Amino acid sequence: AFKVLNKDHHARRGLIQTHRGNINTPAFMPVGTQATVKACTIDDVKKAGSEIILSNTYHLMIRPGVDRIESAGGLHNFMNCDLPILTDSGGFQVMSLSKLRKITEEGVNFQSHIDGSKHFLTPENVVDFQNVIKSDIQMVLDECIQFPESYENVKKSMELSLRWAERSREYYIKNKKKIYGAQFGIIQGGVFEDLRKISISETTQLDFDGYAIGGLAVGEGHEKMVEVVNYTAPQLPENKVRYLMGVGRPRDIIEAVYRGVDIFDCVIPTREGRHGLAYVGSGSINLKNSKFENDLSPLNEKSDYFVSNKYSKSYLNHLLKIKDPLGSILISLHNLHYYYSLMRDIRRSIEDGNLDNYREDFNNKN
Repeated sequence: AFKVLNKDHHARRGLIQTHRGNINTPAFMPVGTQATVKACTIDDVKKAGSEIILSNTYHLMIRPGVDRIESAGGLHNFMNCDLPILTDSGGFQVMSLSKLRKITEEGVNFQSHIDGSKHFLTPENVVDFQNVIKSDIQMVLDECIQFPESYENVKKSMELSLRWAERSREYYIKNKKKIYGAQFGIIQGGVFEDLRKISISETTQLDFDGYAIGGLAVGEGHEKMVEVVNYTAPQLPENKVRYLMGVGRPRDIIEAVYRGVDIFDCVIPTREGRHGLAYVGSGSINLKNSKFENDLSPLNEKSDYFVSNKYSKSYLNHLLKIKDPLGSILISLHNLHYYYSLMRDIRRSIEDGNLDNYREDFNNKN
């Protein structure tokens, strides 16, 4: 279930209720693509503030394989995770990682980017795979098209995704009694407003449990992304979760929340953490830089999180220089807590009717 608790113009403060726990929105989902939030234990991810994580059907199907996950009793048991898990369908990875793919009306034939083994995804078997995984929120199979692309090709892709969405929903409803989690539809249409409107109209008629805005964060840039979200998010059902896939950076998140988005995911906090980039204030610093060698101040002395307020920049710089994994772990956890704190502050500003000022102050710091 999803409840909108407060509104500040288009921005919403809400609560997603699942049998594994509640998720306060707006929320950010750490990415655990291959059954791991890289360099972080689930206990540490929870201590950093996260209430839900994301994983990926494509990657789990390739490694470790659906059979191994099923033998463990589902993904939660396999990775020792008691948080809700949202799983992407794998459509984006089929676009970005496959060595060879062929898209037909029936589905997608592709070769693994790991060993070249052949696989076939359909709207129906993606539902089956995610049910075996025991995903709490499962995404439908769609075609994620690259940017830039012609209007004609985006239209063709969007129409195929709509037909797949209808098949996914019909199969899900037909098998509802043995389905584990909720099902979200995906809005496509690239950067073309008329195509987005068609996708919204057709997809919302299928009455999914929530709706994602797909096909962004693929190279279109911040301004174009904001433009698309601006005319897409407010048209989605008021009583359903709105999810912006693959976004993003703090500034992107604030602008999307301002326009009505509820949940986000991105690899940025942990990927950049592993490379020595720590989020501080409204931006990031590179702790590999020699200027931090003798900086004994913590990343954020005002933080209530032990990683942020205890470990000095000098020590983290040292760990990175000697390539000790602890440096990547600590900075990744700091970044996850930074994102959690960002979302918490956004929620409070919505409750107070003060998001305009919060947004302006944040942007002025850049």
